[in-house]
Amino acid sequence: MNKPLTPDTELVNRIFMQRIIIFGLIIVVGLSGLLLRYGYLQVYAHEQYLTNADNNRIKLISAPPSRGYIYDRNGIILADNQPVFTAMLSPDEVTNPERTLTLLAPIFELTASDITDILARISRSKNDPVTIKIDVTEKQLAQFSERKPFFHGVNIQSKLTRSYPYDDLFAHVIGYVGRINDKETKTIDKDRYAGTDLIGKIGIEDFYEDILLGQPGYQSVETDAHGNILRQLESKAPTAGNDITLSLDYGLQTIAQQQLDGRRGAIVAIDPKNGDVLAFVSNPSYDPNPFISGISFKDYGELRDDLDQPMYNRALQGMYPPGSTIKPFEGLGGLHYGLRNWDTTIYDPGYFSLPGDSHRFRDWKRGGHGTVNLNKSIAMSVDTYYYKLAYEMGIQRLHDWMVRFGFGEQTGIDLPNEKSGIMPSPQWKKDTYNKSWLPGETISVSIGQGYFLSTPLQIANATAMTANQGYHITPHLLKSSVGSAEVDIITKPDGKIEYNGEPSDWLRMHSAMENVVKGGTGRGIYTDRYRIAGKTGTAQVKSIAQGKSYNKAALDKRHWDHAWFNGFAPVDDPQIALAVLVENGGGGSAVAAPIGRALFDYWVIQRKNDPILPPSAEQLAIIKRQKAVDKAARDLIRDQQQALKEQAEAEAKAATAITTAATVTTATTSG
Repeated sequence: MNKPLTPDTELVNRIFMQRIIIFGLIIVVGLSGLLLRYGYLQVYAHEQYLTNADNNRIKLISAPPSRGYIYDRNGIILADNQPVFTAMLSPDEVTNPERTLTLLAPIFELTASDITDILARISRSKNDPVTIKIDVTEKQLAQFSERKPFFHGVNIQSKLTRSYPYDDLFAHVIGYVGRINDKETKTIDKDRYAGTDLIGKIGIEDFYEDILLGQPGYQSVETDAHGNILRQLESKAPTAGNDITLSLDYGLQTIAQQQLDGRRGAIVAIDPKNGDVLAFVSNPSYDPNPFISGISFKDYGELRDDLDQPMYNRALQGMYPPGSTIKPFEGLGGLHYGLRNWDTTIYDPGYFSLPGDSHRFRDWKRGGHGTVNLNKSIAMSVDTYYYKLAYEMGIQRLHDWMVRFGFGEQTGIDLPNEKSGIMPSPQWKKDTYNKSWLPGETISVSIGQGYFLSTPLQIANATAMTANQGYHITPHLLKSSVGSAEVDIITKPDGKIEYNGEPSDWLRMHSAMENVVKGGTGRGIYTDRYRIAGKTGTAQVKSIAQGKSYNKAALDKRHWDHAWFNGFAPVDDPQIALAVLVENGGGGSAVAAPIGRALFDYWVIQRKNDPILPPSAEQLAIIKRQKAVDKAARDLIRDQQQALKEQAEAEAKAATAITTAATVTTATTSG
């Protein structure tokens, strides 16, 4: 039997029904919201979220181009591309890049500076993969593989990197590539360098960066949740950079470096017919390979602090007094202005004085050369002849003539950072020192001293233009280029030096320079196998007081005179013109001229029948291992010397402290 509902029961039931209705409405509203949201996502936002979903599983990977190869004129590869393992980090897959890099540091030997640099590149990468380590070793690869599951977003890829097989032989002309730095990042075309870590820093690698680089491509790939590539969807192949052939000759370059071994100096050899640079050496040199992946602070500091400055490009940037090497060019100036002819003579008592001045500008030969014409002035390098000629010519006309041979301005060679030297003039001195030109300064300039400074490249180029009878050439290294990028190639002279003398004067100057070798100051290099034209030069480094003599034995070796030689061969058909500089060599005749003869011998006689070829891969490996052993030995000796120095300093400090303490004790006792 049912009991009647009490008022309390009715109230409870009513509240219960209200709650059911409210919860039902909430459910209906919620379901309606979900349905509306579902409809919105499926209809209105379909494309947007489909794209986002694809982005989560489809990745666009930049495909960097292969950098163009660099060859010598005979097809010998000078700059190669080698596949290496490279550690890459994908910023969009790594939650905490700094922590990841810190954990990776022991594996890949990353320094704090390396980590800072990588983080900076990550911040600019727009989620493109960033290189952590180039040229990962087998040991590092094994260590990383063991820990790979803990490093989501970090992968090892095989990439091409630059390699210079002959180490220091071509360093000052080819240069090197290195990692793109912050400054470069702000100026480069980021799309063009997508996926590329390296950029030309100096030398040919820098000058022809635009054609060596190529154009990047891309790959569209599908990845899983861990970032592993599942399949390739589409791709665009990169366009490789141009392969370029240089005018350099491996054999001649090798001879030049061997001749300068153990000495500071430079050699430049040029084909007078078209301006091809045949050899370009600055010694000492350095191995460019460590710069590719990043040279250590220790190794860079060693190069930077080396007293002989191996990274200094003496051939391109070294500015030296040219000494007597300029006398053939200056002698032609005397003919050009009508101040001399081949029969004009002067008397040389061994000195020259300006009118009204008792100061004597001395000839190198005490007592002088007696009666001298232009031919003898070249053969015997008679200073007094050029003192008088320059005095009559005046500094302005001398300046105007010498700049036609390229002095005081860049030659235009296809290398960056060329120095222009100094061909002084009254205006130059006014602009530089705010002082007037003095007559005695003209006399110093006349024999390649005073303010006159030139590079070995300028001397070689002026000599080449003398050899080709006054045709103006621009020295250049690029001989040919193969690839998609267009580039202009120089194949011939680009003008003629304006000259008012007789056309035969050029050939008569050739004969005068040949007499230097036959019986003049360069007679020690004479040969009857072919004809050599040359000019020796000795450039004073430390000034000598009036009435004093040059005493080599009393001077520090770095204050010895510079030794010069410039010339060309064969005289009847010039194929090679060159300039040789030996810093503090002491004398051009004895030191620099034999070096020039060695290069002439190779080019004229040996090259065609017995050319110098590179070592085999096995021989090259042995050479590199021996160099590594030698470097390790040098480093050990240096570290031992540094330790001994620090020990001696510590002992000296301790001794000083003991002495000071004893002095204080004595003073206290006395008091």
